[in-house]
Amino acid sequence: MTSFDELSTMEYPIHIISDGTGKTAEQIVRAALVQFENIREEIIIHPEVRTEEQIVSIFDSIFNSKCFIVHTVVSFELRNKILELGKLYSIRTIDLMGPLLSQISSHLSINPIEKPGAFHELNKAYFQRIDAIEFAIRHDDGLRSEELDKADIVLIGVSRTFKTPLTIYLANMGWLTGNIPLVMDMDLPDIVNTLPHHKVFALTTTPERLSILRRTRDEYLKSSTGSYSSLDHVRRELMYASGIYNRHRGWTTIDVTNKSLEEIASEILSRLKNYYVRDFNKQD
Repeated sequence: MTSFDELSTMEYPIHIISDGTGKTAEQIVRAALVQFENIREEIIIHPEVRTEEQIVSIFDSIFNSKCFIVHTVVSFELRNKILELGKLYSIRTIDLMGPLLSQISSHLSINPIEKPGAFHELNKAYFQRIDAIEFAIRHDDGLRSEELDKADIVLIGVSRTFKTPLTIYLANMGWLTGNIPLVMDMDLPDIVNTLPHHKVFALTTTPERLSILRRTRDEYLKSSTGSYSSLDHVRRELMYASGIYNRHRGWTTIDVTNKSLEEIASEILSRLKNYYVRDFNKQD
């Protein structure tokens, strides 16, 4: 039996074999290791492993070492080779990809394409969404506006033109999005004058619809917003916004009246796509 003192000084090399970068497997392993105290581990990544020769070379290099292998390899043949060599060399191997592919394949009745690096691409997209959501939360309602030069999309509009819901919706699609509120007699942050025009989307609606939305919110919150929801006040706010939009002709104005978030987002992304296509054609 290993004593506690011996355990606290033991090192456990963990070799990660991946047909991609190996970063995803490393994150999973490190997340699991948090549950174990007093273990000093060394993680060695073997990326871009796509042939049997590479696998044999790895096993030869770690022969007789006290370690185990974690692998994310999509090829059925290569996973079997790792399992076979693990038995031959008496090295424990842990397959992160095989059981997942098998379960999904069984459920969908479709064979996996076994594309190397696909797991990394899927994981990359996931973390891009997480980063975008964090960005959206940090840059909602004008917060940290000085950092909006890093945004893909900046939304500007008066209250209740769906700035925040749209920001989160677009973030879930992986777009770095922030928003700035338009308030009468309050200057916009200086950065709006330096942002590329194609990134800025000015949201507007009809006075009647905006007044209804604000009254509904007021009733839901059981509070009094004074002139906030009155038709006259709303008209003046939208006229103020329109004046700012007219001074920034390069911005794209989006009418959000009676549209779903999906429709508005689709319109925004369509305009962005058109811009990048035109820009690409100019360069060509």
